Amino acid sequence: MFGISDLFSLVISAFIILPAVVFLRELGYAIVSRLFGVIQPRVTIGSGRRIFKFGMFDIRRYYHFYSWFSYDKLKHENKFAFISIYSAPILINLVFGLTINSLIANGIIEEYKTFWDRFVFYAFYYVLFDAVPMTTFSGKPNNGMIIYKMIRYGQRIDASKEHFLPSTTEVETEYQEYMKEIEETEEEIKKKNHD
Repeated sequence: MFGISDLFSLVISAFIILPAVVFLRELGYAIVSRLFGVIQPRVTIGSGRRIFKFGMFDIRRYYHFYSWFSYDKLKHENKFAFISIYSAPILINLVFGLTINSLIANGIIEEYKTFWDRFVFYAFYYVLFDAVPMTTFSGKPNNGMIIYKMIRYGQRIDASKEHFLPSTTEVETEYQEYMKEIEETEEEIKKKNHD
């Protein structure tokens, strides 16, 4: 039966554990892309209005919903670079998941065991759905499919002909346009309320 303690666990999972695992995933892209001379990298956490932007980190109001990594260009674009970059989120979650699981198994982190068990669960969840080659509901390939096609065909193949990782410049332009629309809508609402 679902009780108050389960509700509390759900809130912790949704607002702390899952965003932390997603952040690690996106950080994997950022770390490995640095090795290949990434230009203008950005890790965007969440959606909606920007709370703050610090360096390459862009934190949005709804941080628990959606996150992504973007960049404008790589100095060293080649098959190995792309395979490495798309493997990075899988590997970082795998390493963290296995490390924490080992610490739990050896009784080193007994305190907050449920928290860490859930962290390991979500880490392996992302490993599974990133590593197994498939096409997502949006019609785009997941990392496993991109890696598979890079190894098999030697190139990035995508039915949509779009970049797999968006351009940071394009993302920022879209965000500014989105915020302008929201501000205009808010002004219209204020005008109607004053009339």
